[in-house]
Amino acid sequence: MKKVIAFALLGIALPIGAQQTKPFDFSIRNIMRGPELYGRQPNDVRWSADSKWIYFTWLEPGSDWRETPKQFRVRAIPGSKPERVSIQQVDSTGSRFARGDRSHNGRYSAVEFNGDLYINDLTTGTTRRLTQTVEQERNPQFSSDDRQIFFVRNNNIYSIDLAGGLLRQLTDIRQGPAPTDSAPAQGQRGRLEQQQRALFQSVRDRIRADSIARAERLLRDSLALKPVYLQSGEQVADFSISPTGTSLLIATRTPASGQRTTDIPQYVTRTGYTEELRVRTKVGDTEQRGRLAIITLPSANVTWLKPFPADTTTGSFELLGWNEAGTRALIVAFSDDNKMRFLDAVDPSAKLTTLESLRDTAWVGGPCSDCAGWYGAGAGRVWYASEADGYSHLYTIAPDGTGRQQLTRGRWEVRDVALSPDRRWFYLTTNEVSPFEQHLYRMPVTGGAMEKITTKVGKHTAVVSPDGQLVADVYSYVNRPPDLFLLRDRAGAEMSQLTLSPSGEWLSFPWITPQIVMIPASDGIQVPAHIYKPSDMKAEPNGAAVIFVHGAGYLHNLGNFWSEYPREYMFNQFLASKGYTVLDLDYRGSDGYGRDWRTAIYRHMGGRDLQDQVDASKYLVQTIHVDPKRIGIYGGSYGGFITLMALFTESPHFGAGAALRSVTDWAHYNQGYTSNILNLPQNDTLAYRQSSPIYFAEGLQDPLLMAHGMSDTNVHFQDIVRLTQRFIELGKTRWELAVYPVEDHAFVRPSSWADEYRRIFELFERYLPARTSNK
Repeated sequence: MKKVIAFALLGIALPIGAQQTKPFDFSIRNIMRGPELYGRQPNDVRWSADSKWIYFTWLEPGSDWRETPKQFRVRAIPGSKPERVSIQQVDSTGSRFARGDRSHNGRYSAVEFNGDLYINDLTTGTTRRLTQTVEQERNPQFSSDDRQIFFVRNNNIYSIDLAGGLLRQLTDIRQGPAPTDSAPAQGQRGRLEQQQRALFQSVRDRIRADSIARAERLLRDSLALKPVYLQSGEQVADFSISPTGTSLLIATRTPASGQRTTDIPQYVTRTGYTEELRVRTKVGDTEQRGRLAIITLPSANVTWLKPFPADTTTGSFELLGWNEAGTRALIVAFSDDNKMRFLDAVDPSAKLTTLESLRDTAWVGGPCSDCAGWYGAGAGRVWYASEADGYSHLYTIAPDGTGRQQLTRGRWEVRDVALSPDRRWFYLTTNEVSPFEQHLYRMPVTGGAMEKITTKVGKHTAVVSPDGQLVADVYSYVNRPPDLFLLRDRAGAEMSQLTLSPSGEWLSFPWITPQIVMIPASDGIQVPAHIYKPSDMKAEPNGAAVIFVHGAGYLHNLGNFWSEYPREYMFNQFLASKGYTVLDLDYRGSDGYGRDWRTAIYRHMGGRDLQDQVDASKYLVQTIHVDPKRIGIYGGSYGGFITLMALFTESPHFGAGAALRSVTDWAHYNQGYTSNILNLPQNDTLAYRQSSPIYFAEGLQDPLLMAHGMSDTNVHFQDIVRLTQRFIELGKTRWELAVYPVEDHAFVRPSSWADEYRRIFELFERYLPARTSNK
């Protein structure tokens, strides 16, 4: 069913500049102009400390593709117009919208801006500058009595007295190893030194002077800060100081030795010479090691913590601050294999209390896997998100591990959690309505019914004002790109639009809302998909179909909101206008559907996720009676990988494919993404072999277009070169490779986009429509 939403129904009036007099140029070259047409959405939305202004990065509609987003602000009043903030204005007013710590009495906020510290008075709207240095100060935090600000400078903790301005250094953390006195000489050398002391008064005088100097140095050191020495090469990654200033939690990382990074040649350069970028390691190469410690101040006594079981020695840590009383700090610890997540509370005596131990046979993840924090006065309580029941939900627990409560439940996900400024409410972003919508709710911190703040169908990414009265909401619908709206912080409040991102040219075209259909999968699951029909575009079917595969794997592309792939959203409609039926799936491994959906690809990428594409091909055969050899498939990155696997291993269900910036061998991809899903290549060779297209290249029978940026720093150009060599050695002929010398993973230049998608369309036109031969 075709659904075209009139802009008037959205309550949005088009400006005079948006009224088009000439027909929209619905060509590949024009739609591949990308953000010049559909605009740059508002990003990094922040409120001023006094809740009167909303700051964000953006560009006006129709801006040239070469422009980078700029800083804007708009008054928090319905009908206000955005205004650019100049570099000079950002420098002079930036402290007013920077994020920071709020004082316990609620009157002040402490922020870092451009490496200096400021205090905002939320009552008077005034700002006081605390530092103006060439060093960078960061992470400002109020003491428990609001009389001091603690902050980090050069990997050490300092304090500023807000009344008198006294600056004090509280720690002296140094690179190791710690210096040691030289050991007395032994044997022949020791006998010579003994002889020198016995024979010469000058040597005895020198030894006496050295001894006095050492004693004086030790006396001075005893009066100064006691140094804390780390291991050689070890660096402090994060700090968290208690509000009393008496305990410090640190997380460290030690860079691995012997790592080998890949070099990416740059062929089109200003110098005329080939230049190289050194980018990343490959999965399974030597990794960094992390440690966690608590330091007692001012004595600088260090206790190294062990948050993992004995058989797991290292991992990564996130420090989530202290309760108001300063009696416990909160830690999230992830094991290196990411199969365990521990939520721990630690007290100043270094006693660890595990609040939740989450273990997953695949990998710990979800949309809010590191969401946690404190609420409540004094000792307080801990809130956190967990996939313990298979879906991301909100829980609370006492810091001693008692009184655990699950505040939300159901077959839906909590996507984000924020605590209200007055600490009375949780603001939750969820997809409770359906996986195809995202809304803002609020709930009392004590639990109870959730109150739905946003109502309009679509996706809402909202930020509540510091005074808790207003909401800045970046809202989108399927055929309407994201824009900034303002509404009151109450259920069903009316939305007032503050930005207009798409160009008038783009708005003049009747972009469709593709129907959501459910694909019956071979394992009995219903897989959602958008379907673009020729009838939506007033076109006649051409007897062919195409399946688009979104990238990233764990990404949510399907729903009543603006696509993560806007060019493909337009291109799919272009294909429909030429007679193709197009499907776009949220296949297994996609975001938004819970733990089992997310981990269905564990140890076999190109397994269940590919089977969903095969089932989509069967759905097209059954519903529109298309020949499976007239079904094309295309996608980029992970979508390119699936396209290769489809043509190499499931040829009977597809007739042609276009694989863009594709992973061809997962052993050549990065650590963070790949090791979660496939473990390490040296430990799980089967997982890597059954998941990597390069091992199945002999299965290629159908026409294949490959396209890749030669400057790709994510999926390296080497990936596609190695597969090309395999084709040559196997004697394969039905393939072609288009290279883009200046493009990274995400193409930038409209000319590159247009060339790539022209090739995709020509491939499909050559082999898929019923009027053509696909031999």
